[in-house]
Amino acid sequence: MMLKQLIPALLLITLLGGCTTIQLEPLPEGMTEQPPADWTQRSRSLNQFDHWQLSGKLAVRQPSDSGTAVINHWEQQGEQYDLALSSAFLGMGSTRLLGTPGFLKLQLANGDTYQSSEPETLVLAATGWQLPIDSLTWWIRGLPSPASDFRLLFDDRQQLAIIHQSGWEIRYDRWQPFIEDLPQLPAKITALKDDKRVRVVISDWQRKD
Repeated sequence: MMLKQLIPALLLITLLGGCTTIQLEPLPEGMTEQPPADWTQRSRSLNQFDHWQLSGKLAVRQPSDSGTAVINHWEQQGEQYDLALSSAFLGMGSTRLLGTPGFLKLQLANGDTYQSSEPETLVLAATGWQLPIDSLTWWIRGLPSPASDFRLLFDDRQQLAIIHQSGWEIRYDRWQPFIEDLPQLPAKITALKDDKRVRVVISDWQRKD
């Protein structure tokens, strides 16, 4: 299957600068769209931080079902990711997701392997969970995906508080200084869309060579 073409670096820089055509309701109290003075440098540092590993927990709530999973590891090497989950929910057991933007291979505990050029559709069919996996690789670092328009909201501490993108609202509930010489990284994220919620709690971040 063909992979999507890589997003040009120039487009990425433009997007990270905050350009967007999204029109939403008035700002929540205490929020601003005005980025802090160090946002350009902060976002550049987080964008360059593209070889990493994290561990933690994932929780999904939706009308049809809900469940939790342990993130044994999420390894990111540029655009390639390797996400290993463990969950007793719906008999998922150990599930491994290996992919790049626009392509996913999913390995189930029973050894069955599936692959698709539509990652979200494959995850939904295999697990029943709606996970915006391609966008999560950006949101997890506190960055908007370069794939579509977005809106950024900052709180009174000049920290990124919310990303609106692709119909999702991504809330940054907690940040921590996990890695020396890097800006603070998300420790708790909640992504909301209609009646669906995805929550990620990160217990550890590591830089990978």
